[in-house]
Amino acid sequence: MSNLQAEEYKKFEKIKNIREDGTEYWSARELSEVLQYKKWENFAKVIDRAKLACQNSGFEIQEHFPEVRKTIEMPKNATKEVLDYELSRYGCYLIVQNGDPRKEVIALGQTYFAIQTRRQEVADYFNQLDEDNKRLVIRGDIKQWNQMLLEVAHDAGVITNQEYAEFQNSGYMGLYGGLTVEDIHRKKNLKAHEKILDFMGSEELAANLFRITQTEAKLKREKVKNREKANRTHYTVGKTVRKAIEDIGGTMPEDLPTPEKNIKQIEKEQLKRLKDNKNKLMLDE
Repeated sequence: MSNLQAEEYKKFEKIKNIREDGTEYWSARELSEVLQYKKWENFAKVIDRAKLACQNSGFEIQEHFPEVRKTIEMPKNATKEVLDYELSRYGCYLIVQNGDPRKEVIALGQTYFAIQTRRQEVADYFNQLDEDNKRLVIRGDIKQWNQMLLEVAHDAGVITNQEYAEFQNSGYMGLYGGLTVEDIHRKKNLKAHEKILDFMGSEELAANLFRITQTEAKLKREKVKNREKANRTHYTVGKTVRKAIEDIGGTMPEDLPTPEKNIKQIEKEQLKRLKDNKNKLMLDE
C-alpha cells in the first residue's frame, strides 16, 4: 500500500463511529461527502441499489442500513430533520460497489471496505473456533512471523544460533517479567526437546504473537543494525506488551494455565479424524 493510499484510507477511518456497546457504523451523510457526492439525491440512488444487493445476498436490509433521523443546520440559523443511515461495514462495501466507478475515491473505498469486510469475516470465523483450533491457528501464524522476525534480526546483526537464542530470550524476559526461556520451560514442566509455544493456550499464544509482530515491525521501522540494540528492542517490546496486559487487568502469561494437550497432539488427532472421514466418504461412494 502506498503512502497516498494510506492517507486516503484514513478518510474512511476518520468518519467511523463507535457505539457504546462497541459496535461500529458509518453515517451515510458523512460517507457521501467522502465519496464526493454533492447531491444527496444522487447518493440515495446508490444506497437503493446497495439495499437491493443486500437483499439479493440474503441479508437483512435493516441490519446493514438502519434508518435514523438527523438534524442539520440550514441558512439563517434554521434546522432541518433529514434521513440518514447508520451503515454497517458491509453496507458501506455494497455502496462503494454500486457507486460511480469513474470516481477514484470510489475505487479506494472498494479496496478499503473489501479489506475491512474480509478482516471481519476472518475474525468472526476465528471466534467460532473451539480452543484447540484457535491454538492451531495462532501457532501457525507464529511460525510464519517467527521466520520473518528471524530474517529481520539477522539483518540487525543476530547471526549465530547462540545469538538468536539470546535474542529470543530477551523477548521472553520482557513479556514474562524477567523469566528466561529456561525458567518458562521449567515452570511448564517441559522436556528438553519440547517447544514452549506448543504448550500455550490461545490467550498466551496471542500475547506472544503480538510480541513477535511488533518486534519485527520496530526493528524494520528503526532500521536496527546492532545486535545488542536488537536484543534491547525485543525486551522492550515484550515488556510493553506485558504492561498492556496489566493495564487492562489481564492475567500475566506465566500465570496462564498450561493446556493438557500440546499442539503436536492436537494436530495428530485432527489428521487422524480427517483420514477417518476421508475413508468413510470413499466407502460411501
